Amino acid sequence: MAKQSFPEGKFMAPVKVGPKGQIVIPAEVREMLHISPGDTLLLLADREEGIAIPEQSKAQKIFSQIQGFLNMGGERG
Repeated sequence: MAKQSFPEGKFMAPVKVGPKGQIVIPAEVREMLHISPGDTLLLLADREEGIAIPEQSKAQKIFSQIQGFLNMGGERG
């Protein structure tokens, strides 16, 4: 696939799933989102919408919200 020009902060590229179910995040995306080896990422999946991996700062906010939900006993308000 030829490298295309996308707006600043946007990126799209095909990635292959390896035999162990792993994918490689392209270097451009790792640099753009400041992802380093050993970082923990949050994978969000929806059967209809697909997969999303939020930026680290957003992932931390989501982790905190989930932890708060679990600390409340998982009750919905």
